[in-house]
Amino acid sequence: MKKMLTNSDSTDWIDITYALSPNMQYLPTDNIPPHLDWVIDPAIGSACYMYQYCINGHNGTHVETARHFDPNKTSVDKMPLTTIIGPARVIEIKDSVSIKPEELEAHNIQPGERILFKTINSSYYKMEHFVDYYCYLTLEAARFLAEKEVSVVGFDYLGLGPYSTVSFGEKELNPFDKVRATLLDSGVWLLGAIDLYSVEPGQYEIFCLPIKILDGDSAPARAVLRPLK
Repeated sequence: MKKMLTNSDSTDWIDITYALSPNMQYLPTDNIPPHLDWVIDPAIGSACYMYQYCINGHNGTHVETARHFDPNKTSVDKMPLTTIIGPARVIEIKDSVSIKPEELEAHNIQPGERILFKTINSSYYKMEHFVDYYCYLTLEAARFLAEKEVSVVGFDYLGLGPYSTVSFGEKELNPFDKVRATLLDSGVWLLGAIDLYSVEPGQYEIFCLPIKILDGDSAPARAVLRPLK
């Protein structure tokens, strides 16, 4: 007999997804800012409502795959379903500037772990505009996590590498992209722009699935946590 969902079941889960909205934050370097608008609206004589979305796969809460840098790597539609389903650990970073190996070493990170970083960035989504001085992951820390063979890295802002180094159109990867590439090329999946503002550090169960986009390098996702008892 199918188990019915109860109120206690649903309230155990914490939604760590940022809602897509017309006023959502986005990287200023995006060629086209996210656009969400009503295309069918009773206010203009329609019988129903219909929203239209113009966003890229890295807007809002999203999953990133290695295909972002290598067309021969696994795309988002081929991501194993259990990749971001199961135990996860929220680690709070005290350094407000960057995530460094020295701080990570104290957390005894193990192979296969899903690590979600809570930083000062979790407060930046309350601001109206993108913050370019967010706490970023250093390249040394990315290599540290890759060597630890973690399975997933989640971060609480749109950028993971240092934004001050962003530049496009160059043949070589800039430091902003090199941080992500280091993790993705090592088989680490990325979960970006998660809302950890009200989440305490500790052990959780995570459930996250991206939209199934054929050959996509990334996709918006819904992510939820539940404390492990």
